[in-house]
Amino acid sequence: MTNQVRVRYAPSPTGDPHVGNIRTALFSWLYARHTGGKFIVRIEDTDVSRTVEGALESILGALEWLDLDWDEGPKVGGNYGPYVQSERLDLYKDIAEKLVAEGKAYYCYCTPERLRLMREDQTQRKQPPGYDRTCRDLTKTEIEKLAEEQIPHVIRFKFPVDGETSFNDLIRGEVKFSNHTVDDFVMLKSDGYPTYHLANVVDDHLMDITHVLRAEEWLSSTPKHVKIYDALGYNPPLFAHLPLILGPDRSKLSKRHGEVSVLQYRDMGYLPEAMFNFLALLGWSLDDHTELMSISDLIDNFSIERIGKAGAIFSLEKLTWMNGTYIRQMSSSELSTKIKSILDDTLPDNTIRPISLDYINTITPLIHERLKTMSEVTELVDFFFLDIPNYPPEGLIQKGMDEIQTLEALRRTSDELTRVQSWNAEKLENILRPLAEKLEVKTGQLFGSIRVAITGKKATPPLFETMEVLGEDICKKRINDTIASLE
Repeated sequence: MTNQVRVRYAPSPTGDPHVGNIRTALFSWLYARHTGGKFIVRIEDTDVSRTVEGALESILGALEWLDLDWDEGPKVGGNYGPYVQSERLDLYKDIAEKLVAEGKAYYCYCTPERLRLMREDQTQRKQPPGYDRTCRDLTKTEIEKLAEEQIPHVIRFKFPVDGETSFNDLIRGEVKFSNHTVDDFVMLKSDGYPTYHLANVVDDHLMDITHVLRAEEWLSSTPKHVKIYDALGYNPPLFAHLPLILGPDRSKLSKRHGEVSVLQYRDMGYLPEAMFNFLALLGWSLDDHTELMSISDLIDNFSIERIGKAGAIFSLEKLTWMNGTYIRQMSSSELSTKIKSILDDTLPDNTIRPISLDYINTITPLIHERLKTMSEVTELVDFFFLDIPNYPPEGLIQKGMDEIQTLEALRRTSDELTRVQSWNAEKLENILRPLAEKLEVKTGQLFGSIRVAITGKKATPPLFETMEVLGEDICKKRINDTIASLE
């Protein structure tokens, strides 16, 4: 085995990459980069019935979005390929047959119907589920007869009946399992495809994987893998089973908590840097207070020793806070460039293009401190670029005012704006704030009506700064158009 650290991320293309799945990839990547090792991507596509079209592209897309570059695997190749398990079937079959020949595995001819009845009987007897080893001790004559009849079969591993299997986990220390709790599991299915248990052991060995970081759910399968390593004479890698990710209520993470595709967070306007930082702290920490860390800081400080055993809490509120912090840390010019890209994609086709970056530069300071996700951009600023229709009275009339008061307020606003000699936020506020007192309404009521008249929205960036950026002609026109619609 190589002295260089070699870790792998081995997803199955059975759906979009979710938070827990990508957290595993990220921890493996960080460990490889921290140690100067290699990060390998291997596609475990042997569960043909569950393979989803487009899933592989989504998985690789999520890695690329987070800038988790891989040293070997799809798109980049390497000396240990192929890196797709469906292209390695002959290899698994030969090894499974070798174990049969050595008496360490056996052919099982039990039909799906028999296995179903067996499980039902175990359930009724309140016995733990597991294969009853019916085919474990078939004689050579019985096997030859079944083979002649071309009865479909699988290959099962002969797991020890007595004693216990132990291994050292880098996070949990020594872990022991009683052998009687593990059944003779299937290694090679009747269609020639291996199960995860065989394929991952063979591939990890042949690809010189030194450390396996994977989810806690695989902890109970590790005795099976340890025994396969023993049977094949392989040295096992070091194991580190990552803590579960839990919802805020400490139940298993689900869609209601935010367990969705990582790419959905991208589409929801979260920054890759924020998502990277957030995922890195799901089960790992530098200390008891550091929250914001750059990718280079995470690489420098990452270690398996700092990964906890307890479940990590996924908080969408924390992710959103972190994302807003990353947005605020951007330079205004960097944010303007991102905003332009978003508006290019989201504003209606009839919007005047090209959208001016210089104009966006005047808008960005108005929303820089308010943004929590980039998906909010269009909703916050579209009125700067779109024609505002005439709004119905209920959109303009503030609480405590009626239609007549609103019309009068807008008429007086229009009159006051004719006196503005220098169109800037300070001058506008100096003229319009006293108007509320003259009209005997609250400033919030007056400003609310003006805001809806010129933006079509009840919530916007600061009113007077918004009016300054929109410009005198547009603001006056929209107010007068609104007055006309009320009249």
